Amino acid sequence: MALGKSPLICLVMIALCGVCFGAVYRVGDSNGWTSRGLVDYNEWASTKDFHVGDTLTFSYDNQFHNVMQVTNEDYESCNPASPIAVYASGSDTITLERPDNFYFLCGAPGHCQAGQRVEILATLPTPDDSCTGPSPTPSASPADAMSPSSALSSGPALHFSELGLGVTIVVIRAFETYFLSFCLQRVYIRLKD
Repeated sequence: MALGKSPLICLVMIALCGVCFGAVYRVGDSNGWTSRGLVDYNEWASTKDFHVGDTLTFSYDNQFHNVMQVTNEDYESCNPASPIAVYASGSDTITLERPDNFYFLCGAPGHCQAGQRVEILATLPTPDDSCTGPSPTPSASPADAMSPSSALSSGPALHFSELGLGVTIVVIRAFETYFLSFCLQRVYIRLKD
């Protein structure tokens, strides 16, 4: 039974070793997404380096707030009438899937004017802090570039750029050694009998 699990575990490890995870940012940090004036969201965003693959988490009371992705023009005028996308779960995660400016605001009356809006500039990751893989292809519309999900993610970014290939090679070598040892053991048992 243990023999059956070991190759499966090795294969899972191999599959995971080359994976890259973007950073997860909780918009407004511990204050979350609110209109109480506790957070200057654009100042908050100016202290972060957002990259393609990063995730924004909006945490808020959905009885009073929502998150709307809007155009630059609608962002500047606090106009929620024609949103690109609307999120209203109270715990929305949005993955930045292409380099661009993304604009978000709360559509509740007066909330955007009170400062509940944020502009996010997502850039391509640099080799120092990213995966070495193909660049994302541009999508047809801004709505296609966002991946909403209701799962709340938190924690630091996990980047496996240089580590990924090395760990993958070590795991493959360990698997080869294990497999070779297993085969030799089987041959020895058969020859012994």
